Amino acid sequence: MLLERLFQRHRTGNPAALRHKLQVALDKGLNGRTYDYSPMVYVTVWDGLRPEARAIMKRHKAEFAKTVRQINLVLVAIAGFLLSLNGMAVGATAKPAVLVADAAAPIDRPPVSPAQETQVGFDEVRVPNGSEPPLIGGIWYPTTDGPGNVPLDGFSQQVALNGAVKGRGLPLIVLSHGGAGSYAGHYDTALALARAGFVVAAISHAGDTYDDQSKVMMLWRRPAQLSRLIDYMLSDWRGRAAIDTRRIGAYGFSNGGFTVLVEAGGIPGLMKIDPYCASNPTHDLCTALAQAGVHSISAINIPSDAWKPDRRIKAIAAAAPAFGFTFDRAGLASVSIPVLLWRAADDRRQPNPWYEEHIRDALPLVAEYHVEAQAGHYAFLPPCSAHMLKSLPQICVDAPGFDRADFHKRLNAELIRFFQASLR
Repeated sequence: MLLERLFQRHRTGNPAALRHKLQVALDKGLNGRTYDYSPMVYVTVWDGLRPEARAIMKRHKAEFAKTVRQINLVLVAIAGFLLSLNGMAVGATAKPAVLVADAAAPIDRPPVSPAQETQVGFDEVRVPNGSEPPLIGGIWYPTTDGPGNVPLDGFSQQVALNGAVKGRGLPLIVLSHGGAGSYAGHYDTALALARAGFVVAAISHAGDTYDDQSKVMMLWRRPAQLSRLIDYMLSDWRGRAAIDTRRIGAYGFSNGGFTVLVEAGGIPGLMKIDPYCASNPTHDLCTALAQAGVHSISAINIPSDAWKPDRRIKAIAAAAPAFGFTFDRAGLASVSIPVLLWRAADDRRQPNPWYEEHIRDALPLVAEYHVEAQAGHYAFLPPCSAHMLKSLPQICVDAPGFDRADFHKRLNAELIRFFQASLR
């Protein structure tokens, strides 16, 4: 192959890393300097090639564009696993996500047969976040490229890293993780939706992630960040032309469920937290606030324009939404889009009837409502690896007889059905 001859005759440095640099250069139009997709890694593409190699690369740009995109890269994303508002965090074992080239990956891949299951592409991106550092995010989408093994947050996903986006007029689903989580927290749902023909995007909510919970009670930040993700997807993402701007949905878990309710037009009354905790001091939310030294929500300065809906979102799904009791009928009166609510029957962190059922009763329109028997709060997170079962039993161990893997097959199938029906 031309690419191999180039590396054998004209390379300097690590060939696998150089392949990654070439991929980035091609994606940016061979315009010289560019930023790598991985955090804090600056690459100068041409510095790794001798002058004669650059000339070859220019002369055969079309062949490079076809060949380099077949190279397998591996994403190593070691992030803290998604936790809820109770304040538990993975701690010092978690590390930021990085992209690493796989030197052992084959150069050529067999073409993907149209009869095979739809393949999924994956991009890691940086989303502008006003005056703050960019938000780290991930995007899953249908692709024609063959997959490779890309580890993500302790899991393994078969995706085409930076693949070609397949299709036009695709619906977009944005995901909002739970408290102390990361954008990778619902990767299995993202994969399932992408295989069904959706573009799926998620961000790590700055100030409420595994490594930074400094702004966890500034809940108005989350919807604003999710809207910035939509802005990015429609204006800046390289595959934006494939998205149908009229078909946008949102799915959130726990704090993310609260987030998507606000995006749909919900206005919470956070001042209800004080009387709620006075009556239920042993509930997880209340003990977590007490441990954090928050004795009254009145001490939090809530902006007058805190709760802004995003009317581009046409349907939402909320699993175990946090702060459910803060929404009353007046606060949910302007929610006029389809809503899917999902409750874990054995959720001891957000006990019934203060959350999902409270929201269901307060919504102006009838919501689709599911209750999963034997499920605990964290059942909405992907099935854990053997290592996670040992290191994070609080979120990984389910009740005897409950099959989380089977539940996720049904959960993902229902989300696909709901969004297909609601985003016509």
